[in-house]
Amino acid sequence: MATFNPEDPDWWRAAKAAIAPRRVDLAIDNIGGKLLPDVIELLGNLAKVSVVGRLAGPVPEFNTATLFFRRIRIGGVAVGAWTSAESRAAWEQVLRLLSSTDARPLVDSVFPFEALPMAFGRLAQGPMGKVVVAVGR
Repeated sequence: MATFNPEDPDWWRAAKAAIAPRRVDLAIDNIGGKLLPDVIELLGNLAKVSVVGRLAGPVPEFNTATLFFRRIRIGGVAVGAWTSAESRAAWEQVLRLLSSTDARPLVDSVFPFEALPMAFGRLAQGPMGKVVVAVGR
């Protein structure tokens, strides 16, 4: 497993070298913004990007030729429009995929439910791992 600092302007070069000669088949972009063109640079032929969020703001200009020369698809995912059954099925698939690999989500911090405003404050600080809110049982 490797990690890369998104504040480093050459992070994608280090990531590309770490997985060489392969390329990424599927990327899930949770924040959008200035990093999306770098993510696209890591993709291989017939790869896909699922854009889920835009916390990092608008995407800057990038060379769209990359999309059609490698036949890359970008799609939006509006999880808020999913039914409860669709959400559960998607989550179960994520758990199956995670259990079949050594991949684990990067958790930045865990906050008790009573500290929800602090959790949102942590999110506002910028890109990091997951911010988890623990809800009592």
